[in-house]
Amino acid sequence: MSLPIVAIVGRPNVGKSTLFNKLIGQKLSIVEDTPGVTRDRIYSKCEWLGHEFMLVDTGGIEPDSDDVILSQMRRQAELAITKADVIILVADMRGGVTANDLDVAAMLQKSGKPVVLCVNKCDSIGEPPVEFYEFYNLGLGEPVAVSSVHGHGTGDLLDEVLKYLPEESEEDYGEDTIKVAVIGKPNVGKSSIINRICGEERVIVSDIAGTTRDATDTFIENEEGRFVFIDTAGIRRKSKILDSIEKYSVLRSYMAVDRADVAVIVIDAAIGFTEQDSKVAGYAHEKGKGCIVAVNKWDAIEKNTNTMGEFRKKLADDFSFMSYVPFVFISAKTGLRINKLFEMIKYVAQQNSIRIPTGRLNDVLAYATSRVQPPSDKGRRLKIYYMTQASTKPPTFVAFVNRADLFHFSYQRYIENQIRETFALDGTPIVIKVRERDRNDVK
Repeated sequence: MSLPIVAIVGRPNVGKSTLFNKLIGQKLSIVEDTPGVTRDRIYSKCEWLGHEFMLVDTGGIEPDSDDVILSQMRRQAELAITKADVIILVADMRGGVTANDLDVAAMLQKSGKPVVLCVNKCDSIGEPPVEFYEFYNLGLGEPVAVSSVHGHGTGDLLDEVLKYLPEESEEDYGEDTIKVAVIGKPNVGKSSIINRICGEERVIVSDIAGTTRDATDTFIENEEGRFVFIDTAGIRRKSKILDSIEKYSVLRSYMAVDRADVAVIVIDAAIGFTEQDSKVAGYAHEKGKGCIVAVNKWDAIEKNTNTMGEFRKKLADDFSFMSYVPFVFISAKTGLRINKLFEMIKYVAQQNSIRIPTGRLNDVLAYATSRVQPPSDKGRRLKIYYMTQASTKPPTFVAFVNRADLFHFSYQRYIENQIRETFALDGTPIVIKVRERDRNDVK
């Protein structure tokens, strides 16, 4: 059993995201005075009076809109409604009751789910104005006056929510759950991959680049294990980030990488590698994440017997700065090699968290230094006394030496490659830190 789900719904720009952020106590959902900013469901745990539940922020509902994004936002809210145990309908005190509010209220009444009516933007303390009582006309019972900006009335709102919550029984996902950030440029198929993986229309799929503006989590458990997939906004060049919404989205993409174990870097098979792909991948590499390059839309490529081999060779050159990264050729549209992607994610996560005994590590070091002697300068040769593993995620090793300045980058890369070959460390960066012993102690 998972936590009870509470969905925040309502027409655009009534303050749903501000309320969401206030209730969870952090700025997770995007807040902007532009209708339609929150385009996917955003999940976060919320706690009140010792009770925990999953709070869901949704895109605004506009029942009569033909706009491609707004109509899909309505579908996202409907998906949240089908999964919610309690629904918070947010209305705008300043705007009064609108025709859309009436339509949304009717939609919610038909759902048969418990609904708590929140009248937002009641910013003054004390008795609400006369206009507040107009919201009784929505037929959803007694409204709760709230100021999501100042926090007034949020306690009363949560008290009402608790009345309808079922008995909570939180599932412990455990430490064995692998967190996966799906990253890449806009419009390469990240959301389509998530939808294919989970078997439902989890996030918006559109030909409009940048449709996914928030990072959203999808929990999957199958024969390969437990996974949390984080679909992120496409990461663009800074010069193309024209508005504050886009800036927040890019920041959230990087934050998604920060909390992930494995980064799946999605590139478009029809376009191939671009400079921006190197930026996206480089960030995951710098953060020490396990990495996989997923070449999506492989079904759309005309092929012969050499196509994949040639493409793989080209990618190896393109990703030479990440020589350890494996490639998988997939199609979110047809499901091609999606199961293989799960296997690879699990394997890379294991490699990223591997711990190598000090004895075995120093056996490899002794063999490597006997094959290729350490560099020297002015008659003084580098000595590597021993190595030990300091941490995992990524595997981080400390080498104790006589002269740190003699441990050149090229020789560090040689030692790294020997470790990789011996322990088959694919898909994960390796960090080697150099510690110099006090030269006065070295005879």
